Amino acid sequence: MHKRALAATGFVAIWLATAAMGQDLGTTDVSDAPAAPITAGEPRPLARIDPNKNVILKFDVRAGVTTRPAYFGSDEYTVGPDFAVKFDYAKIRGLGDYGSLDDSAPPSAFGIRGSLRFIGERDDDDYDELEGLEDIDPSLELGLGLVYRERNFEAFGDVRYGVLGHQNFVGELGMDAIAYPTDNWEFRVGPRFSFADGDFADLYFGVDDSEAAASGLSTFKADGGLLGAGIEATARYRFNDLWGLEAAIRADRLLNDAADSPITEAGSEDQFRFRIGITRELVLQF
Repeated sequence: MHKRALAATGFVAIWLATAAMGQDLGTTDVSDAPAAPITAGEPRPLARIDPNKNVILKFDVRAGVTTRPAYFGSDEYTVGPDFAVKFDYAKIRGLGDYGSLDDSAPPSAFGIRGSLRFIGERDDDDYDELEGLEDIDPSLELGLGLVYRERNFEAFGDVRYGVLGHQNFVGELGMDAIAYPTDNWEFRVGPRFSFADGDFADLYFGVDDSEAAASGLSTFKADGGLLGAGIEATARYRFNDLWGLEAAIRADRLLNDAADSPITEAGSEDQFRFRIGITRELVLQF
C-alpha cells in the first residue's frame, strides 16, 4: 500500500505541473541562491524571475505527513505521506497572466487548476468490522477545476475521474476567507462539500447480498449526490522567500447515503484529517 502511494505521488507531481497550464514545460530555470529574509512591509524579491520570458510559472511544492480515516466511514485513523502543488502565478505571452509576482498586488482572476486524490486500498483483513466485505483496490483520481481568487477570498469547484482503481466521477466545492496578519503568515478557513456518482457511493458505502451474508451487516444500496460537508482551516508561515511551513485541519460530516450506510454506522459519520508539511517555492520559466 505504501509503495503504491509513493508511486502515485511521483506521477501526480509531474501531472500537476503540466496539466495546470496545459503546456509542455520544456527546460527549467530554478535558482538555488540563498534566500533572503522577508522584511515587513517590503515586497518579496523577484530577482529569480525574468519578465522577458515567454512562459513563467511560480508555484509551491508541499511535502509532509497526514493523518486521515483508514477508509470512508471509519473511526480509525492512519498516517501517510502528503504532497501537493499550488500555483501562485502563471504567465503565457499573448494570453495574459494570473496572480501576482510579488504578493503586493491583490490577485483577482478566474483560472483552471489540476485536481487529484489518491485513495488507499480497503482490505477486510485489516479491520474486524469489515470482515466479509469485498476488498477495494487503491484508486487514483485526476481531474480539473475552476477557481476564482482575490487576495482575501477564493472559491473553487473540482471534478475528478478515477483513472486507476474505480472508474467513477467525484467532485468538490469549496471557498476560503484568507487573512494575512503579517508578511510571513497566511490563514485560510472555509466550507467544503463533497459529491460523487452512484457507482462510487455504492462501491464505498454499499453492502450487497453476498457481503451482507458474510459480514452480518444489512444489505444497503447507496446512491450518489452530496455525500459530505465540512470545514477546513489552514495556517502557513514563510521562513523566507523560498521556504515555509503549512498545517491544516479538516472536519467533515458524512451525509445522506454515506451517513446511512451500515459501514459508517459501524464506524463514524465524523471524519477528521490533519496534515503538516514543508513548502518550497519554485519558478519555471522559458
